[in-house]
Formats: sequence, structure tokens, C-alpha cells
Amino acid sequence: MAKCVDDLKVVGNKLLTEDFCVIEVESGKKLPEFRPGQFVQVRIDGSPATFLRRPISIHDVDFGKNRYKMLIQVLGKGTETIYRLKSGDYLNVIHPLGNSFTIPDDKSKILLVGGGCGIAPLLFLGKQLKARGFEPDVLMGFRNSSRVLEIEEYSQIGDVFVTTEDGSLGEKGYVTNHSVLTSVKYDRIYCCGPDSMMKVVAEYSMKNNIFCEVSLENLMACGFGICLCCIVETTRGNICTCTEGPVFNIRELKW
Repeated sequence: MAKCVDDLKVVGNKLLTEDFCVIEVESGKKLPEFRPGQFVQVRIDGSPATFLRRPISIHDVDFGKNRYKMLIQVLGKGTETIYRLKSGDYLNVIHPLGNSFTIPDDKSKILLVGGGCGIAPLLFLGKQLKARGFEPDVLMGFRNSSRVLEIEEYSQIGDVFVTTEDGSLGEKGYVTNHSVLTSVKYDRIYCCGPDSMMKVVAEYSMKNNIFCEVSLENLMACGFGICLCCIVETTRGNICTCTEGPVFNIRELKW
């Protein structure tokens, strides 16, 4: 798929919490055929200390309006600059980058698992699955109820299950301890979040012979496999997450 550089107009900035927002951008031309799991590299303008682009997952896409959304978490000067964008501002991006989740052909029972900002690529994936007749369950984990994100959006995809570490909403604990994992038999799991969480989900999937793909959140400076800062060890050798991923079958990863 051809990559392009585009100046996108910000048409919305929905503040979710003090450090999370959803930025909606619009292109003046037809969007590429994004696939769920792909990402963009965002140039950070107006931040002299930020030299490198930031990789951001594609959260949702409206092809009819040539718009897409990005879920942003403030983690430093770069993401803070994006967080403060207003309607009418412009954002320079390289898109689309990376590979995508595998959409099944059969009628699999599917679970989407996200932790914190790791829920970002699962909304677009979930909508694509639903459009193809699937009814995926969604399992999301957060620190506490004040950090729970977009339950209403994910509820339009399928049944939503939530965990919080302090028990303030949903089941107490981590997503990997939720009771749905013992009460429902899944054929496929798609996951994104902290490495520690994904490794436990991967272990669960391997033990139960469940097809599982994870989206890695490695640091990516270029997005083209040039800088080599996103190398991951796999059964195919050491490869770049930005070009060969970010989505990997767990059986490929040397975790």
C-alpha cells in the first residue's frame, strides 16, 4: 500500500480526561484504504524540543468524509502538543503505515482485549468485524473509573467487560484475571496494551490453543525501518516493528 505525506485539518478534539483526548482530522483528498491495526507518523510542530515524529494508532475512520480519529495519551512534550490542538489547526502525517490485524473468514467467537491507551486500534477493528457479521466481545482494563475511556463507543461493537485495578468499576484486578476468560470459549483474541499485559494474554491463548494477534507499542522514530529503534525478536529473526508489524501473531514473538 502506497504511503503519503498529508496535511490534515483538525475538525474536532474531544477531551476525555486530563491526559486523554480523541483528535479527529480531515484530508482534502480521498483517504487511503486504511486497515485496522495500521498507524500514522505525526510531525510535532510548535514544539522545539520535539524532533521526531510520533507513531499514533488509527482509532476510527470515516471514509465517506475522508476523516479519521486518533486516541491520544499525554506522555511527553510531543503528545501534549497534539493534545492541545484545536479545530482549524493542521497536522502533518505520514500514512498509512504498518500491517494490520487478520480478519477471519469463518464465524469465530472473537475477543478484543485492550489496556489503557492500548484500546486505540481496537475500535476500528471492532467496527470492521461487526460490518462483516461478527459480534466480538470487548475486554478493557484501566487503573480506576476516572480513567475509563469510551465505553459507549465500544458498546456499539459488542458486549463490553471492564476491569479496574481498584475495583471502582467492573471487576477488580487486571484484564487477564476477568471472569469472562473462564466462562466463554474464544476462537480468536486481538490485543493491544502494555507488554506485561499482552504477554499474559499470549500465554493464556497459547495454553488454550486460541489464535491471537497483538499490536506492539514499540518506540518508532521513522516508520520506514531505517532507524532500527523498534526491533523485535521473532522466529523470523530480529525485525522492525514499524514495517513487519505492529501486529504480530503471538507464535512469531520470542517472548
